[in-house]
Amino acid sequence: MTLPVLGVILFALLGLPLFCVLSSLGLFGLHHGQSPLMGAITEVYSLAGDKADAFLTIPLFTFAGYLMASAKTAQRLIRMAETILGWIPGGLAVMTVLTCAFFTTFTGASGVTIVAVGGLILPALEKSRYSKRFSLEVVTGSGAVGLLFPPSLPIIIYATVFGLTYGNFSKGMENVAEFSMGRFLFAGIVPGLLLVGLLIIYCIIEGWRSKVPRNPIDLRGFGKSLWEAKWEIPVPFVVIGMLNSGIADPFEAAALTALYIFVIEVFVYRDIQLRNLFAIARESMTLFGAIFVKIMGALILTAFFVDSGVPQALFEWMGQFVHSSWTFLLVMNAVLLLVGCLMDIFSAIVVVVPLIVPAAATFHIDPYHLGVIFLLNLEIGYLLPPAGLNLFIAAFRFNRPIVDLYRAVIPFILIMFAALMLVTYIPKLTVVPAGEERPAPALEQGMEAAPGP
Repeated sequence: MTLPVLGVILFALLGLPLFCVLSSLGLFGLHHGQSPLMGAITEVYSLAGDKADAFLTIPLFTFAGYLMASAKTAQRLIRMAETILGWIPGGLAVMTVLTCAFFTTFTGASGVTIVAVGGLILPALEKSRYSKRFSLEVVTGSGAVGLLFPPSLPIIIYATVFGLTYGNFSKGMENVAEFSMGRFLFAGIVPGLLLVGLLIIYCIIEGWRSKVPRNPIDLRGFGKSLWEAKWEIPVPFVVIGMLNSGIADPFEAAALTALYIFVIEVFVYRDIQLRNLFAIARESMTLFGAIFVKIMGALILTAFFVDSGVPQALFEWMGQFVHSSWTFLLVMNAVLLLVGCLMDIFSAIVVVVPLIVPAAATFHIDPYHLGVIFLLNLEIGYLLPPAGLNLFIAAFRFNRPIVDLYRAVIPFILIMFAALMLVTYIPKLTVVPAGEERPAPALEQGMEAAPGP
């Protein structure tokens, strides 16, 4: 067993794709333990069977997001925000945060937001009296804002991976809360609004200190720009309304969203030519394909983990040092920040989620609360030096030295970390749709010392 594992690690260092690393380790482990491979293969096939509806939301929302990124949605949103937010100190920076949050919610990739929106807003920020440091900071830092709002792609990926592994690890455990993707889509709304609100306050303070020029509210211009964007502005509210009311499940909502955005961008606004659709579809499905094979590899590795008792052994080791859910969450945050800095968010989800599920369940961490904390950590990880993904994307996009980005994003990181601490230790912020009671136990029930391993 040692030689094949060392071989896989060596090939990984030489650039072997992550899904090959995950699946190879899982297959070698199952073979070494003389366990049947059928269980792992069955889990992979379930993606096209009973779990297909949940999984197929991913390509649909991805395609919809890429359509909006390829159209002139960003320009319309910026024009509308300029007319109504110009009177606020730091109004242009506030507009950047809100626009980036809107875009990232649908593209699911902060890099796409930085490229699509940042290139339009950064010159305007620098032409105002904002410092170059702050201009870089707000464009780079806002790229990841929006990942907690439905129908963000990381939310769906997390719910899919969590749902595929949670059932196996929770078997035989008492008082384990159930998990529903439909409800998890709403768990991050309040934490997301908290994060956006804190960043807006910071932008207003910075705008006031910098004495940036302000413009009076242009109601005529706002009405005109709102009319131009009338087909796109309602999209997130309609999606949330369909899901919350039960009119459509996540798969149906994703299909309707993709169809609607296709129609308005191609036939109403005519921003996208039919001849360009293939290139957009190919780019979006390339991202989906990468996510699919990572999830497939993660399922095989998870089957090995379950068979060999790796999570239980990990928890027993952790139990020697961590004795309460408060401490567990603090340690988990530190680990996830490091993971978010070193890995892209989709890889981090498929690799780390199977490892933390059993420990979190044993410490009675509410699954919806756990998911929001997980994603918020990875959102911060996009900005953490030295390897945060957004730092490299922004440095390349704006042709700036990476060390300039390191210094620029520090205030954003501190604010996001403050939001993380609030969300971590105030579980009631992770709300679910009204009328649905969350099954016990909630985090408050696990704040006392967790049971020993």
